[in-house]
Amino acid sequence: MRYLNAINTFLNKVLLILGGMAVLALMLLATGNVGLRILHLPFRGTYEIVSFLGAITIAFGLGYTHKRRDNIVVDILTERFPQGLQTAIGWFADLCIMVFFAIVAWQLYVWAGKLLEGGEVSETLKVIYYPFVYATAVGFAVLSLTALVQVLKKLLHEKEEEA
Repeated sequence: MRYLNAINTFLNKVLLILGGMAVLALMLLATGNVGLRILHLPFRGTYEIVSFLGAITIAFGLGYTHKRRDNIVVDILTERFPQGLQTAIGWFADLCIMVFFAIVAWQLYVWAGKLLEGGEVSETLKVIYYPFVYATAVGFAVLSLTALVQVLKKLLHEKEEEA
């Protein structure tokens, strides 16, 4: 379990750094495009690149966010439940997250393979974009792994550490 947790922590940190780099590139591109629009020289295809980088940013931050429990939780009803029931609901939610996002990652992987086979390119810049879909699949797979680690920790009654 310790090794699985270490792998999960490492993958989440790597994806977080790459996601941060994607945000930085996205901001530089968007800011540069706004600045050049003043001179009537906008970047062609900015919308496409910003969309690709935005997808990567979001997908790469999911596992880390879930691990830290920084996602939005609406617990107006469940906060009134007994602690045991709250724990069971949390365990079931992590199990559902693990299964659902494993399926999402798998289907994104399948779709990226079809894009690769078909030679699909983006509309404006004619950029191959299956690598972005594969990258998004990796982000969802790591989210699923994170949920699996949390399910196993709850089953083994291990303490959650700070991310």
